[in-house]
Amino acid sequence: MTTILIPVPDRDFDPTEVAVSWQMLTRAGHRVIFATQSGRPAVADELMVTGRGLDLWSGVPRLGRAVLIGRMLRANTDARVAYTQMQRSPEFQHPVSWADATLEGIDGLLLPGGHRARGMRAYLESDVLQQLVVSAFARELQVAAICHGVVLAARSTDPVTGRSVLYGRKTTALTWALERKAWHLARMTRFWDPDYYRTYREAPGQPAGYLSVQAEVTRALADPADFRDVPPGAADFRMKTSGMRRDTSDDARPAFVVDDGNYLSARWPGDTHAFAEALARKLSAARMPQTPEDVSRGNLRDCAGSVTGARWPPGRS
Repeated sequence: MTTILIPVPDRDFDPTEVAVSWQMLTRAGHRVIFATQSGRPAVADELMVTGRGLDLWSGVPRLGRAVLIGRMLRANTDARVAYTQMQRSPEFQHPVSWADATLEGIDGLLLPGGHRARGMRAYLESDVLQQLVVSAFARELQVAAICHGVVLAARSTDPVTGRSVLYGRKTTALTWALERKAWHLARMTRFWDPDYYRTYREAPGQPAGYLSVQAEVTRALADPADFRDVPPGAADFRMKTSGMRRDTSDDARPAFVVDDGNYLSARWPGDTHAFAEALARKLSAARMPQTPEDVSRGNLRDCAGSVTGARWPPGRS
């Protein structure tokens, strides 16, 4: 049995990126260990679980329980069910603390995301977690990061090289196009908290998007072209880039995942099923002896969301 460590903040993590990954990894026979800052069970971003608070009328008593735009933006049915199941699991109820987390006996490290500053900043700015990420890369463990989790990887500086562990790697992350679209929508519907979708905001004089996830990650790379997004003309391009369509266990067409050997990355919750499935396959393959032919196939490939047996329709939202 392979074991993967998933560090999360005490609050405000994205429920889809954590719970769906947990569900798919455990179903594939992998053991999951959670780590939180306090060592106590964490709590996901409530807005992403319920959708309440994302509509124009959210602050109005009684009327605020009516969810319209929030229904589109919250975690979908599959993810909410997975989150409920995960909350009851022994591993989620009994996490280790970040300070006590170790890579001994660990085969992989998964870095999920979220965007609310109150919870996520402690996670993204943690020296303890950054050191853990550096050690995971140094040990050549399987590392996977999605959305803001890629920022944590980008900030993890290898003391030997003085550069990010992502320097020389190919990666994706939450793109500025997706982040900006959600931010602009929230500025209209959640006007009392217009920066809900922005963990960091630009200072006066900085260009728009300078502190976006994509921009920060790109600055850590050897070449700006190493940041990958869905290429124009790709199959299902509009579906992948709309920000409204999410993949499911049966339909990976909306997903985009970048595979760079022992480092795997994805953009947002809508990629999570394909992302977690790819990670589960890699962990399973790591248990099997490699042949020279296996090693020769370990080159970069951009997974555009096509999987054998993918079918329509997607899960309900």
